[in-house]
Amino acid sequence: MRQASKLLVTLAVLALPLGSQATDLAVLSNGFAIRHERREVRGQITRLYVDAKGDSYVDIPTDQIAGFEKDLSSASGEKGRASRVSLSDMINGISGNYHLDPDLVNSVIHAESGFNSRAVSRKGAQGLMQLMPQTASRLGVENAFDPAANVDGGTRYLRALLERYNFDLIKALAAYNAGPQRVELYRGVPPYYETQAYVARIVRDFNRKKLAERKTAKGVVRHSPKATKSANPSAVGVSAAFGSKPN
Repeated sequence: MRQASKLLVTLAVLALPLGSQATDLAVLSNGFAIRHERREVRGQITRLYVDAKGDSYVDIPTDQIAGFEKDLSSASGEKGRASRVSLSDMINGISGNYHLDPDLVNSVIHAESGFNSRAVSRKGAQGLMQLMPQTASRLGVENAFDPAANVDGGTRYLRALLERYNFDLIKALAAYNAGPQRVELYRGVPPYYETQAYVARIVRDFNRKKLAERKTAKGVVRHSPKATKSANPSAVGVSAAFGSKPN
């Protein structure tokens, strides 16, 4: 597809340092909260900037946000409400456990469920990372609607797919959406519009965040070669630079 030609050839998907402490909480309708420094309402999407520089952000469907509160935990030393957990902190922690960039996991969750922990697809996929019941069972996730268990299982599965495809992010994302059997049958991204659009949407969102970070860190973005034009995202050659695998 044409959009795929705009994707970067190299993506850094390794875990990055966490951002600075945020000052506000976006309270989601599912009971979670996301700490953020500032926000922008863009119609149906509200962008929450989770660090002071604005390099890292999460897009949340506006109708999934119940309200906003001041984050008093750092200023007063209080932990806040016992039942309230920071979704961004949870994702950061789990991503770090599997040596993945939390921006990538956030991009997958955004595409899968729009951060709705109670989401159920027409095919029966459940929770934040839309685990199919058989996949959840294989991963040992007893309750796919438990956000922490769902994200842990989904992130572990994504990591396994990346290793399976020698850290080819495009193939791993396609397999997450359509299944490994179809990726191997077609030797790349299956010729399904849904899967191609899914892969392009995640990589585009992830690249946008990484480009912002690079511009802030270096002033200019180096080594951004043009991707080969192709109707198939897998032919673009997008790959992830992971370095060594964790012990």
